[in-house]
Amino acid sequence: MSEELTTERLVVREWRLDDAAAALAIYGTEKVIRWLTPAMGEVADEAAMRSVLQAWIEAQQNMPSPRGRWAIERRADGEVVGGLGIRLLPPYKEDLELSWQLRPDAWGHGYASEAGRGLVSWAFTQEIDELFAVARPANTRAIGTAKRIGMTWVGETDKYYNLRLQVFRIRPSDLAE
Repeated sequence: MSEELTTERLVVREWRLDDAAAALAIYGTEKVIRWLTPAMGEVADEAAMRSVLQAWIEAQQNMPSPRGRWAIERRADGEVVGGLGIRLLPPYKEDLELSWQLRPDAWGHGYASEAGRGLVSWAFTQEIDELFAVARPANTRAIGTAKRIGMTWVGETDKYYNLRLQVFRIRPSDLAE
């Protein structure tokens, strides 16, 4: 996504190095990272988060659309409240995963579903047929968000990330419903 994506309350944009403190409030928080797939260790400090962001920024340049990682920023105050991603699911051949992460004080405001719907709509302009989301069975917040985005539950599997996960899917025709 070469330009920012704007929704009613949010801007989905590329990560910047100066987002390190805001990103640390997401990826440096045990309440968030315990649910991530694949499993990710807690980012220890702002310098480490800046290194992670640098890697994401560099990788973004080589990812075919619609893959990537983006920051979720509130329009009202410009504050980064979360992140979104689209990446290949294992075995890394064709299934694309939509993922979202919000800092805990941003939970419950509908930001993930609003940003997710916007990103899904854009992604379907990029010649793809479907997107998946995976969630650990006990992650009721992620499961609820997937449903609010418009995704349909397709089953449970352990083929991704060596974890037992709930799988959700959305196709372009689901957006019209």
